[in-house]
Amino acid sequence: MNLLLQVKDLTKSYGEKQVVQKINFSMKEGEILGFIGPNGAGKSTTIKMIIDVESKEEGAILFQGIDTKNAMKNFKQVIGVVPQDIAVYDDLSAYDNVCFFCSLYGYKGMDLKARVQEALEFVGLWERRKELPTKFSGGMKRRLNIACSIAHAPKLLIMDEPTVGIDPQSRNHIMESIKALNDRGTSVIYVSHYMEEIDSLCNRIIIMDHGQIIEDMEKSELKDKYRKQGVVTLEEIFLHLTGTELRDEEV
Repeated sequence: MNLLLQVKDLTKSYGEKQVVQKINFSMKEGEILGFIGPNGAGKSTTIKMIIDVESKEEGAILFQGIDTKNAMKNFKQVIGVVPQDIAVYDDLSAYDNVCFFCSLYGYKGMDLKARVQEALEFVGLWERRKELPTKFSGGMKRRLNIACSIAHAPKLLIMDEPTVGIDPQSRNHIMESIKALNDRGTSVIYVSHYMEEIDSLCNRIIIMDHGQIIEDMEKSELKDKYRKQGVVTLEEIFLHLTGTELRDEEV
């Protein structure tokens, strides 16, 4: 598989506190990369620097070999972001929400309509397309959030805690949707504090702590490495490495 994303010596400080310390990692096309770490580990700041919400202090981010600093507009055209906080407009219907966000990528006319329909069908909301999000459950709102982020068919989808506070049925629907997207060729960075989700979805895992990457390897290799030390589950590996249990507030 070809390299999709490369992060080189990425660094960020707030005042005198360095929250991301010269981290390096790469991602291949077709991967689902799990990103986990305790509260304050620097993972959210790292994601924000990748999508240019936060400015980086040092380092470089390359997408398909091109420094995003010199091609940020092109980079943003081919990524989708599902934020932790639901980002939809309550006064617009589900259809109009997806239509608005997809139109920001330059789509219009019949092409736009086709993409909106496909995205809403994909997340199981086409029959509810005329309704306002205020009538939706938390899980349905999150599915709408995903539809808004995938209608333009991004090459890379970055998801930050997309299943927080939803019912098991909606969580399962989102999990299956992510797998289906990946089967279509979309690469995914998945940030979660639910270890069962990371275990189910991801083929590679990055663990951060204190602004540094402390493990970065294939999930199977990670488990094999620590199984020899009597540490079996991802929860146990995480506790072993960070001294912290990943709780609900650590997102």
